[in-house]
Amino acid sequence: MGRILWIILVVILAVWVIGFLLDVAGGLIHILLIIAAIVLIVNLVTGRKGV
Repeated sequence: MGRILWIILVVILAVWVIGFLLDVAGGLIHILLIIAAIVLIVNLVTGRKGV
């Protein structure tokens, strides 16, 4: 599950960078960036537990 979250994070960040450079759908891109940040935080908090 954690790997899927990282893939989603990378895709959203890539779309954000493209949108930032091309100035496409400014508001939507920033919302996606916030979602990516939330996914990153959730993944860090609920990440792998030590054995």
